[in-house]
Amino acid sequence: MSAAQAAGAPVNILNVLKADYAQFPRNQTYALYDPQVYFKDPWISFRGVTQYRWMIGFIERSFLDVRMELHDIRQVDDLIQSDWTLSWIAPLPWKPALSISGRSELTLNAAGLIQSHVDFWNCSRWDVVKQLFSR
Repeated sequence: MSAAQAAGAPVNILNVLKADYAQFPRNQTYALYDPQVYFKDPWISFRGVTQYRWMIGFIERSFLDVRMELHDIRQVDDLIQSDWTLSWIAPLPWKPALSISGRSELTLNAAGLIQSHVDFWNCSRWDVVKQLFSR
């Protein structure tokens, strides 16, 4: 969060999220999230910004060349939707490249914090696992 934001200046959440996508998984703006944020994707679900930070840190520590390409992001009232492609290199001896395209639905609470972050993939979990052996 910038000094202006900390001083109470309005935050353009879409601009902050665009910057977060561009540098994912590094330097994410966790101040955007409610302390009890609900997260869900096809692999896992949990509640809490501490667990969310841990998950993003795990991605950063465990995978190689992680990239998040943002295709679109839009907001209507308290719902933010984004379309993206996440890609990385698995830390296996043959260094398989994996990719998931999908979308996120982020719901804001009354304070303007993200209270829910639900990811939907355009492929099955099995399709992701198969990428480990198809290249």
